[in-house]
Amino acid sequence: MEIAYAQQGGAPSGGGTAGMLATILPPLLIFLVFYLLMIRPQHKKQQEQKDMIANLKTGDQIVTTGGLYGTIVKFGEDNRVKVRIAENVTVEIARSAITEKPAGTTEIAKGKGD
Repeated sequence: MEIAYAQQGGAPSGGGTAGMLATILPPLLIFLVFYLLMIRPQHKKQQEQKDMIANLKTGDQIVTTGGLYGTIVKFGEDNRVKVRIAENVTVEIARSAITEKPAGTTEIAKGKGD
């Protein structure tokens, strides 16, 4: 005995736009969450870093990417900065190697080290 299965022909019955919305909505919500929690704060942090580097001046205390604390002595060409890290010790670093301006200063940065 053979069983025959019939297929329903014609237009689909059941909200075509509702089905499409249910398909598109989850990826859009995921992107929105990623944007609000990861992309936007990171972009804001990068903008603050760029503004801080653009507003540096001689005498500012800084921290480099290597963790050295120092005081800006002079700005050179090619985005180089001369930084005093101890008495009679001046190094030249790239401007992009500056990560922050610390809230507190160290004894070496003040020039009162041993």
